[in-house]
Amino acid sequence: MGDATTDDATHNGFEGTHDGTASLTHDDDRTGTLDEALERLPRAGPERDGQLSNHAPMAVEALVRHGQAPAVHRWIDHYRHKLEDMPGTSSDVTAENWHEALGDPRRIADWTAYFERETAERPWRDVLAEWWPRLLPGIAAGATHPAIRVGHAVRTLLTGPASAPRIVEPAHGLGYWAARHQPLPVLTPLPPAADTVAALDAVPCVSEQSGGIRERPARLTGFPVWPQRSPVGPDEARTRLEELVRAATHRYATYGYGEPIMLVHAATAPNAVLRVLPALPRPLWAPSLEAAWAASAAVTAAYAPAEPAPYPHAASSPADGPSVSAEELFARAAAHGDDHTIKFTDTACDVGDTAALTAALRTIELNPPAL
Repeated sequence: MGDATTDDATHNGFEGTHDGTASLTHDDDRTGTLDEALERLPRAGPERDGQLSNHAPMAVEALVRHGQAPAVHRWIDHYRHKLEDMPGTSSDVTAENWHEALGDPRRIADWTAYFERETAERPWRDVLAEWWPRLLPGIAAGATHPAIRVGHAVRTLLTGPASAPRIVEPAHGLGYWAARHQPLPVLTPLPPAADTVAALDAVPCVSEQSGGIRERPARLTGFPVWPQRSPVGPDEARTRLEELVRAATHRYATYGYGEPIMLVHAATAPNAVLRVLPALPRPLWAPSLEAAWAASAAVTAAYAPAEPAPYPHAASSPADGPSVSAEELFARAAAHGDDHTIKFTDTACDVGDTAALTAALRTIELNPPAL
């Protein structure tokens, strides 16, 4: 199946809607598959091997979202060997002692239990609004996976019923984020960039691209000032965040070869933040933009190669090359089965233009198939 996907990837253009964007979303899961899938996963911890993230809740949400519900349980069957049970709790996290537990990965189970209690006793939006600004400075935590998991969880709650399995998901994402909370070092502001593309291009790579995401942020030195105008109002923050997601997604087509898995997060992390905005009070939108830029820039600095590699299938306009619909492209990602590929294609379909779908095609080519 992986070979067939690679062969199909020789197409180099995509069909979109009349305004040039792709159409690919399903408002809610009418089959009940998402709740069934989430009910299979709650006992699994957010990590395995002490450092690798559990992508199952995020991937199955994307699969259902894009009309691939029939493939979900088969996908979980293939992925379940990667799951580990949630570790045991040690002591309760409380409103009085949470500061001392923040950023302690040994307390993952304690944090998860705390947020399960909080979301059982209070509206999930209230819990999110309280903890979002506390956690934003540590958005790089767990290679940005906790924030991404929260983004997928919030999307399910904004577009579907607040069922028990769906309420548990933000609790697990927030708990993971709190346990792995990892603020970036103090950085030097570099000269402003004219636009988002220029800002990402101007991000300096770390001095040594070795080790994992826990080691590389300490080598960051500074990011370009972006956006240039400050303060930014809520509506402009949302617009700039959309620009960031678009630019980072497009960039993957020519830079993703440097680190095909890790560089997807330069786009999926800010897109997770974008998905959460509608559930947040508007005063939190501008700080969310700042954190999303820091996350995308940090991943870019830590993993991007120094130079782009030409990608022959990168079409310059929607009219270039034979057409492939967004639905067909996501079906390829689902058949490919790699969790990062599925999630990046999900983001590319959110962006929806030809360059974004081309970048999704690139991740299908670069990452080894899982099914």
